[in-house]
Amino acid sequence: MEISKKQLEQVNHQIQRLLQAGNFYGKKLKEAGIDGVSSIEDFKQLPFSQKEDLRDAYPLGLMTVPEEEIVRIHSSSGTTGTPVIIPYTAKDVDDWGEMFKRCFEYAGITNRDRIHITPGYGLWTAGIGFQNGCEKLGAMAIPIGPGNTEKQLQMMMDMKSTVLCATSSYALLLAEEIEKRGIADKIHLKKGVIGSERWGEKMRKRIQNELGIELYDIYGLTEIYGPGIGINCKYDTGMHIWDDYLYLEIIDPKTGKNLPDGEWGEIVITTLVKEGAPLIRYRTHDISRILPGECPCKSKHPRIDVVAGRSDDMMKIKGVNVFPKQIEEVLAMFPELSSEYQIHISHLDGRDTMRIYVETNGTVDFQEMSKKIAEKVKSRIGFTPLVKVVELGILPRSEKKSQRVFDERYS
Repeated sequence: MEISKKQLEQVNHQIQRLLQAGNFYGKKLKEAGIDGVSSIEDFKQLPFSQKEDLRDAYPLGLMTVPEEEIVRIHSSSGTTGTPVIIPYTAKDVDDWGEMFKRCFEYAGITNRDRIHITPGYGLWTAGIGFQNGCEKLGAMAIPIGPGNTEKQLQMMMDMKSTVLCATSSYALLLAEEIEKRGIADKIHLKKGVIGSERWGEKMRKRIQNELGIELYDIYGLTEIYGPGIGINCKYDTGMHIWDDYLYLEIIDPKTGKNLPDGEWGEIVITTLVKEGAPLIRYRTHDISRILPGECPCKSKHPRIDVVAGRSDDMMKIKGVNVFPKQIEEVLAMFPELSSEYQIHISHLDGRDTMRIYVETNGTVDFQEMSKKIAEKVKSRIGFTPLVKVVELGILPRSEKKSQRVFDERYS
């Protein structure tokens, strides 16, 4: 996806603003001798920015406007150690709301819908982002936030919620609770807008089938705006990215070189109109690809594939590079298994050990199933894990993001 002349002009404007502000980011550009871009080649020479840069700017070193223009801050949910603080102007908040409204519209959601918002509120961008878009759309927001499943289900029934906004983990937990209580006939949900964590096809089908709803993947990250910078449409051929607000590249995470459309790599995002904290070539570490061609919905906004994982979630075990997605793909080959799993890595007697916990119903021989899974995993990654099969519902469910990998070697 080549950068357009207009996008190049917008990038140049952002660089000038950063230099004039003399903030943390502007100083880095000045030190690198960068005072603007005039061509595509210039743009590709711009240095990347990363989360470490944002941490170094704590607390308000990213601010690119006078403080009196900042109306809100947010902080990245996944940050450990020094937080990443992102300041927003009133226009940033408004632009984010417009993008989110567009997401809802692409999902076929209207102002007649009642939107049940379960993601968290506060420094995290999730709950308030969904609400902002909902209010822009003119739909009824039910801002219940996370937790208290009893109350969630009661409100869902009483308010006749038609749209569920949640992490995939919490959507699954609610689906299981609805089935357990036998209240499916009292639930009026038609659509689900799911974000915040990567989720596999098996989990998607379980949520879809158990709740009987259409599902939409929403994309975003706090450093850019928050959730709402992209979503799939009803044709489900990838997530449309709002390129009037952002420019997206796919790079080889090792070399940093741009990859052609259709090839998998790391998503890099440049904010084109953001005021409070513009970012140039920000490495997200999310792995996806730009989908070539036009979507059947005829939208001109480019599309990316589902996020397949992160370039920094690789585990090195027994000298082998392993990604959680590889394990997930093997588990998806067994229809007897649920979508839930955990990977535990430990170091015992001088060697690494991988244990995989999976759920199944009581109709299979647990020992035989363990053996089959272990053989398949070995053929995929090169060594044999220890596999423990447990009954359905044993592994913990989460109201937020599910932790699936536990590396106990360094704890």
